[in-house]
Amino acid sequence: MSYETANFLVPTDDHTNVFIKKWEPAFPAKGVIQIAHGMMEHIERYHDFATYLTSQGFIVYGNDHRGHGKTGEKQGMLGYFAETDGFYKAVHDLRQVSELIQTAHPSLPLFLFGHSMGSFFVRSYIQSYSNSISGAILSGTGYYPTTQLIAGQRLASLLPPKEKAVWMNKLVFGSFNKKVGHAPTGFEWLTRSTEAIEEYIKDPYTGFIPTGQFFYDLFTGLRSIHNPNSYLQIRRDLPVLLISGDHDPVGNYAKGVWKTAEFYTNCGLTQIVTMLFANARHELIHEWNKQEVYEVIMQWTKKAIA
Repeated sequence: MSYETANFLVPTDDHTNVFIKKWEPAFPAKGVIQIAHGMMEHIERYHDFATYLTSQGFIVYGNDHRGHGKTGEKQGMLGYFAETDGFYKAVHDLRQVSELIQTAHPSLPLFLFGHSMGSFFVRSYIQSYSNSISGAILSGTGYYPTTQLIAGQRLASLLPPKEKAVWMNKLVFGSFNKKVGHAPTGFEWLTRSTEAIEEYIKDPYTGFIPTGQFFYDLFTGLRSIHNPNSYLQIRRDLPVLLISGDHDPVGNYAKGVWKTAEFYTNCGLTQIVTMLFANARHELIHEWNKQEVYEVIMQWTKKAIA
């Protein structure tokens, strides 16, 4: 094994204990990649991807977000960020992890990789901290009309904040398998890999139903990342890679990915690259062609460093 792992808990400003995992190659590193995982999952699902990155000379850090994985377990509830401002607190947690990374590795370039909900966190992060990183990779992201987000926010505000929002969960995800055809588990929209779906179903930290407050916080954060005025301070030459399967419902089957790229271009960003993978679904790093995805990410990252 040419890498080492370490797990640790870091208390945040509001005393939430955030679980962090690190993968480090057994030889001098050329950079650091910080992973922000998606909704209803956790950082351990990125182990294969992280070990690939270490083989290419990168140190990898990732945390379980509030309400997810071991962080959520410490909080006593999965699917619940915080009493207020949960989305922004999760983004601030990412920033605290970044500061920890940059203290430990001050001379190495830092890239953020965000998948799905994690991509939304990264999009919020770069509104304020783009000067502190060397690039951002957005996997499985999307673009949503403001009217839709306001409606979702209002509906979520009517729900009990700490109870599972079964109805809202169905409203958000219920149509995601409509283009899949045969979907016996309900999770087929995630990936074409039946093995990955089986592992997802068996995992106690995945596929849970979030709370009403979680959805309210999520819609609140989504509204902010779709506001062009929130990007006035972003550095225009920030390298951004958008990757998605063209069969991913979160990105509206590529339409939302292209809209996101156009949005950033209109905000003045000059280093936007978009890569779509034919027939792939939502979780690219758990897809049949995940090795191809890994290599695309690495080629782009090395070019961004050069």
